[in-house]
Amino acid sequence: MADLNPRSGGHTFIRAVVIGGAVLFGLWALSPVVVISAGERGVKTTFGKPDEQVYEPGIHFKVPLAQAMHTMDVRLQKGEGEGDAASKDLQSVHTRIAINYHLDPKQAVNVFRNIGPSTDIAADRIIIPAAQEAVKAVTARFTAEELVSHRTEVREAIGKMLRDKMQRHGLVLDEFAIVNFAFSRSFAEAIELKVKAEQEKLKAERDLQRIEVEAKQKVASARAEAESLALQRQQITPDLLALRRIENEREAIRKWDGKLPNVTSGAVPFINVSDKN
Repeated sequence: MADLNPRSGGHTFIRAVVIGGAVLFGLWALSPVVVISAGERGVKTTFGKPDEQVYEPGIHFKVPLAQAMHTMDVRLQKGEGEGDAASKDLQSVHTRIAINYHLDPKQAVNVFRNIGPSTDIAADRIIIPAAQEAVKAVTARFTAEELVSHRTEVREAIGKMLRDKMQRHGLVLDEFAIVNFAFSRSFAEAIELKVKAEQEKLKAERDLQRIEVEAKQKVASARAEAESLALQRQQITPDLLALRRIENEREAIRKWDGKLPNVTSGAVPFINVSDKN
């Protein structure tokens, strides 16, 4: 007689899934083949003890149960952080930074052995405290105003200190950037007023220079005109005046219609010389 109990079928299915999973796990655990992907390095451990060799991407073999292959990411990573510090003039400064870094492939075993089993763990344990220390140390060398005006110098100083600390622990700093400096509101307003005053000063200086140039141009123009008049006066001679007078008389004769005026410009009229009928 067939077993029509539905629970029996359900238990059978669950048992099959569990057995299948156990078999797959056993095959995976006992597999002697390990594949390391591009951008990773392998660290092999034998009963928990890491080997000295760093394994490159590709296919590698291990002894099942006795050995394990751990992968360490050596690709470029991005990290950001922020913290508070004090400037040389005791102004509170909130700094936000961004970095690009990667694990030195040759140091994969040392990082695994001394810091942590992954690149992320190593970064958390090394980069974060090192970055905070570097930012505080360098910020204390500059006044709040210098942090703004000497931003490149500050960035290079922080980057150098952070790079040295990371390199000692097998991490390589590729890029470092200061995303932002934030100061107290009162200090930010004071900086804004100072910048505005400097801009107004520069504008006044430019206006003064423009006025001076225009004044010099006017002086030069007046000097040139005076020199021109003086030159013309030097060229006027009695002969030239006589010639001009003759030319004017000729022009007046040419334009005369043959009639004499009845009156002059004075009070005495001319004698009427017209013919009487």
